[in-house]
Amino acid sequence: MKENIFDVLMYLFENYMDEDNEIPPNNDVVKTELLEAGFGHKDVRRAFDWLESLAIEDIDIAEQASSSFRIFSPIEKERLDVECQDLLMTLERTGILNSINRELVLDRAIALEEALSLDKLKWIILIVLLNQPDEELALARMEDIVYDLLPTYVH
Repeated sequence: MKENIFDVLMYLFENYMDEDNEIPPNNDVVKTELLEAGFGHKDVRRAFDWLESLAIEDIDIAEQASSSFRIFSPIEKERLDVECQDLLMTLERTGILNSINRELVLDRAIALEEALSLDKLKWIILIVLLNQPDEELALARMEDIVYDLLPTYVH
């Protein structure tokens, strides 16, 4: 089975992340466990780099006016199909994502360097929200969507 960075992230999410914990520490115990679970060195390192980028405090993204309109770049369109793009816009329109979190999600999605399915994008959104301060309500609403407790087209 071909493992990749997303699989490592899912393993970390399932085993280390929850609402009470932060990003797993960048330590040898966790890395060794991942390697023993069958993940490659490169994917483990990339997963930790991916997660560490969420913790950067000096992210320079300004909140956008509610009347602004987001146009997806060619690389974003290549990695996120229309269904994924629609999900992002719907989540922003319903208040689950704000413009800053939307941009973080897009940044992290593009960093995976692969075309993403709708399900993978939902998990990325969940991980991003989990690592953002004061986003408990948005996180709870997104969990409902990820675990199919609510339809994606929330009004």
